[in-house]
Amino acid sequence: MGSLASWWRLIGAVWVLARADALLPVEAEPFVSPSVRALGRLARLCAGPQARQGRPGQRLAKAFERLGPVAIKLGQFLSTRGDIFGQTFADDIGLLKDRLAPFPTAVAIAEVEAGVGRPLDHLFKSFDAAVGAASLAQAHPAQLLDGRRVAVKVLRPNIESRVAADTETLLLAARLINGWPSARRLAPSAAAATLARSLRLELDLRFEAAGADELRAVMDNDGYIQAPKVVWEGVGKRILTLEWASGLALSDAASLEQEGLDRRRLADNLLRGFLAQALDHGVFHADLHEGNLFIGPPASVSVVDFGIIGRLGAAERRYLAEILWGFLRRDYTRLAAVHFEAGYVDSFHDRAAFAQALRAVGEPLFGRSAKDVSMERLLTQLFEITALFEMRLRPELILLQKTMVTVEGVARRIDPDCDIWSAAEPVVRRWVTRELSPTHRFRHAASEAIDALRAISSLAIHPHPPPETAQERGLDLSQPASAWFGFGLGVLAAAAAFAAAAWLR
Repeated sequence: MGSLASWWRLIGAVWVLARADALLPVEAEPFVSPSVRALGRLARLCAGPQARQGRPGQRLAKAFERLGPVAIKLGQFLSTRGDIFGQTFADDIGLLKDRLAPFPTAVAIAEVEAGVGRPLDHLFKSFDAAVGAASLAQAHPAQLLDGRRVAVKVLRPNIESRVAADTETLLLAARLINGWPSARRLAPSAAAATLARSLRLELDLRFEAAGADELRAVMDNDGYIQAPKVVWEGVGKRILTLEWASGLALSDAASLEQEGLDRRRLADNLLRGFLAQALDHGVFHADLHEGNLFIGPPASVSVVDFGIIGRLGAAERRYLAEILWGFLRRDYTRLAAVHFEAGYVDSFHDRAAFAQALRAVGEPLFGRSAKDVSMERLLTQLFEITALFEMRLRPELILLQKTMVTVEGVARRIDPDCDIWSAAEPVVRRWVTRELSPTHRFRHAASEAIDALRAISSLAIHPHPPPETAQERGLDLSQPASAWFGFGLGVLAAAAAFAAAAWLR
């Protein structure tokens, strides 16, 4: 159950958090039970007086920085939820987004030259010191020989071995958490495995370049948000070159003070851009914290850092759209039915009771701006409902759920008066109108008929299949006539489908 080194690193991580008074901080004492309060006091006593230096967010940021990339990723997520943890806490821990200590520019230049296989001046006219440093890499402003301004992302030295060690420790911690029965429905091991896989992909910047190129094409379809072009001659396993993103980083306090900024449209564009990616294309940027977003007047949003990309299958996209549509229409009966159809709630539970629980969540949200909704209370209520109906975390939806929480938090920061439902409505309505229309369903049926024709045609060509194949399919094809009869029906069905599809065009 984990190597000795993993156990040692886990114990070390607990000690680092205890020394920073970040495990059971003194500020949380009024909200915890007496036994937990006593445990926190014991931890602070062991850690010494330095445990109480600085605000909670400052202490946790320093601890996470010491613990490395995996902890820093968690800190970046927490920094988007000032509405839950307090804005001061979010601002303090927000230093983890892009303001970590950089490594020397000379080391970065050596990495770039090794990555492109030629001297720096054969590609770049200038190459400046890092302007942002995060957990895995840092970004350098540069200029190409043709005059274009670019950003060059370079991985930190030896980061691969550090991530490998951290993810091994993370998986060990998840297995230990899984030992508590009440935590199993949250699938800690599956969540940790998903994070570990995404981190491994982030360590090959050629994959990130491909993801950036794909998502840029997706974003161009709607225009809500945008992404810079990939400069392919400046791409290698440990380096990535993108054209310079316009605007100011949202992690910069001055970004929201730009003249002519339409904060409502900005928040709406961010929310709609994310939903359009997920629903219409099944691929989305899964790391949308402020350090990866650049904004400009009136409502321009540019996205960088494509190391984590989420993907949804057709079924997951449909369930997501129908759940959002159910909330928008306040149709809690249908909303409950979708949860059961998707398998998010086990069939033995009472659908009417679940619909009633969803109504209790949804109704207080309508007609209220984000600043008037307590996300802390809402999440507490949702957690209680998921426990009551034994809802388990779905591994295939972890990145989606994490990104939805992040995007909603960032939108709240941009515009505290934003209406999440109004922002989502046009994108969800467009998907529902297109995908659930009679025309689309008829075309889908036609496509299935054509697939059936291909299968039947294959049987007609081979009218005497092996016995086990016939048994597996539950067919009696011992007589060639039955195969040809089936083939004829398939031809008629396909012909009707083709005619209907052509007419519907």
